[in-house]
Amino acid sequence: MDFGLSQELEMLRQSAREFAATRVAPLVERMEEDGKFPLELIPALGEEGYLGLTVPQNYDGLGMGYLARALVLEEIARVSCALAMALQVFHLGIEPVLAYGSEEQKAALLPPLARGERLATAAVTESGGGSDPTATQTRARREGDEWVLDGRKVFITNSHVADLFTVLARTGDDPPRFTAFLVEKDFPGFRPGREEHKVGMKGCNTGEVILDGCRVPADHVLGKEGDGLKVTLSAISEVGRSGMAACALGVLGAALEAATEYSRKRVLYGQPIARLEGIQWKLAQMSCDLEAARLLTYRACWLKDQGKRCDVEMAQAKLFATEAAIRGAKEAVDVFGGYGCMMEYPVQRYYRDAILLGPSAGTSDIMRVVIARALTR
Repeated sequence: MDFGLSQELEMLRQSAREFAATRVAPLVERMEEDGKFPLELIPALGEEGYLGLTVPQNYDGLGMGYLARALVLEEIARVSCALAMALQVFHLGIEPVLAYGSEEQKAALLPPLARGERLATAAVTESGGGSDPTATQTRARREGDEWVLDGRKVFITNSHVADLFTVLARTGDDPPRFTAFLVEKDFPGFRPGREEHKVGMKGCNTGEVILDGCRVPADHVLGKEGDGLKVTLSAISEVGRSGMAACALGVLGAALEAATEYSRKRVLYGQPIARLEGIQWKLAQMSCDLEAARLLTYRACWLKDQGKRCDVEMAQAKLFATEAAIRGAKEAVDVFGGYGCMMEYPVQRYYRDAILLGPSAGTSDIMRVVIARALTR
């Protein structure tokens, strides 16, 4: 067992930390105020290779894998969970093409996605079919050399900024069949709908996707007809969930750092509150949670890099890391006391952001179902 990172990964982590401090941090206040995704960062994300971390080098990516991705997301989430969330969903949008795309689809789509010239996302969730994707009501019917899609997707991250959408649609009822389609934003009948206003992750765009007679060429089917659940859910379970866990590491790390620093400076009863056992216990638990969450997340990503089955490990990492981030951010607010509820201090933002980590890419209860089914199978 080797728990050390390679020199290459350590350098990547350091570069991501510097990028977050110099390029992302100055934009956080503006993102909190206007709630808009900072599109001006896309060229820099592309130049650094952060959009193409999992894309092979022959398609203009870095080809560094999923542990490398987790390291970058963690560092960016320490500064802005909103930006890390948007970035990890760009990766999620790339994954179905990477895993199931034809050679023609990969050659056409992966290079511009890795360079940041185009942005991808996944559109699976519906108002009646989130935790249960088999309840999907978006329908696709074949008309000659095209498919025609009708439906509405909700809670789609990057709904208003992405160029390419992996859309899950029902293509048959007896038995139920689902197919994944590559839908481009300029296809007739496609449009973004309502843009959501969330309690946290300000600056990470979330909204609806409307498909109203959207015409999709037949060569934009991803994988085989009828393989839609496999195409979309494998990306969510192995890439979306590891991305959420990595974002949670960043939030929890930032909360622990802020609470520890504040406890050294805040004086009550004639001494820094860091000397009070009640405060020490909070910090100690946050530290243990962070280390445990890191081990779960890094190991799950390592398994993915090794080509091993990792769906259960991803669920474990996502469950523990996101719930630890919510607990830890709440504890940080408590350490700050009344100041923790003031907008001038970042811990309230960590708490608001952490709350959104829970339901994303599968709720905590769904993670428990995944884990329990593996135990009792």
